[in-house]
Amino acid sequence: MKRVPKLLFACVCLVLFACNEKGQEKVKETTVADSNAVEVTDERQDFLGITNKDKLSAASKRALKWPVDLGNDWFFDYKVEDLKGDLAYEEGIVRRDPSAMIKENGKYYVWYTRSVGPTDGFAGDIEKDKVFPWDRCDIWYATSEDGLTWKEEGPAVLRGEKGAYDDRSVFTVEIMKHEDMYYLSYQTVKSPYNVRVKNQVGLAWSNSPDGPWEKSKEPILSPADNGVWKGEAQNRFAVEKKGDFDSHKVHDPCIIPFKGKFYLYYKGEQMGEQVTFGGRQIRHGVAIADNPKGPYVKSPYNPISNSGHEICVWKYNGGIASLITTDGPEKNTVQWSPDGINFEIKAVVKGAPHAIGLNRTADNENGPVEILKWGLTHQYRSYDYQYIRRFTTSQIKHHTAKGEKAK
Repeated sequence: MKRVPKLLFACVCLVLFACNEKGQEKVKETTVADSNAVEVTDERQDFLGITNKDKLSAASKRALKWPVDLGNDWFFDYKVEDLKGDLAYEEGIVRRDPSAMIKENGKYYVWYTRSVGPTDGFAGDIEKDKVFPWDRCDIWYATSEDGLTWKEEGPAVLRGEKGAYDDRSVFTVEIMKHEDMYYLSYQTVKSPYNVRVKNQVGLAWSNSPDGPWEKSKEPILSPADNGVWKGEAQNRFAVEKKGDFDSHKVHDPCIIPFKGKFYLYYKGEQMGEQVTFGGRQIRHGVAIADNPKGPYVKSPYNPISNSGHEICVWKYNGGIASLITTDGPEKNTVQWSPDGINFEIKAVVKGAPHAIGLNRTADNENGPVEILKWGLTHQYRSYDYQYIRRFTTSQIKHHTAKGEKAK
């Protein structure tokens, strides 16, 4: 290799140094300009504890975009307790996914998923075995005068005949009352229940909360049909194309009358679902109809959340509130939307009860989380058996040490 003359080498170094200096100046200028683009009042600086107005970290910039009045009206903590009567834990019986409660004839009503026996999983004969706790289920209901002691009244909606879209299991039910009619929306599975099965949503209606219930002959909601499985093996993670957020399953339906229409909120599972920095890829969607019985048309803006698990939605302040739990980058948040589609975070909570059954008799407009003051939830005694419990929430206004008086 030829040696580079000393003079030429010195010139090259000088040019590189000068370019590097200009680059650094550009970075500094960009940083300062970007910092100055965010208004920092003395009050905001003091409230957020920012050291220097002209030296803003990415975290400080995000904080400055928060609403001025953060408040804590949407923030809550919770506890759970056992129920009495027929909904107390019973060995060998699965009771889970309670619906919201309504009050009719002086009694609270709740519907729920019910099955018997342990879960076998997918390793055996799926035609005979029970692959999940929510497999081979029917929908039952119970009543209570005080919300604590419950009487199991019997089945409300049974699985369909062999060959029907709901012949394997009906589960995860929600209640809606509209114009003296009662509507139950729920998940359905058609046999065989393998890992690639695409469950759907069914509907039943009655003019009495005690039934009898008439079922829809066809599902009212189905998964998107634009994903492509890879190969023939029963592997739900092997895909050639994932498709929409709900290409595999539609879960947890809940119908809310809203703005003269009917909004069916649901949880979507995608074919080839992955685990990301937020956990499982679970998102929510909505389908809208002019009539409670449908047809329901999925919103073109779906998904309407990038996180969540069970659907928990209620009307508040002219819009829709949603509790987002368990999965995704925005899990454990309470959100609100003025139009039922575009949601913003109102609170980040410590956690929430699983599979909440709201108390629909609450006065929603008394506060954003008034409807969460008490309700029903389910809890795992083991993977095989779950049971229904009661939850209560409380708002946290102050943080004090033992013996310290709150302001």
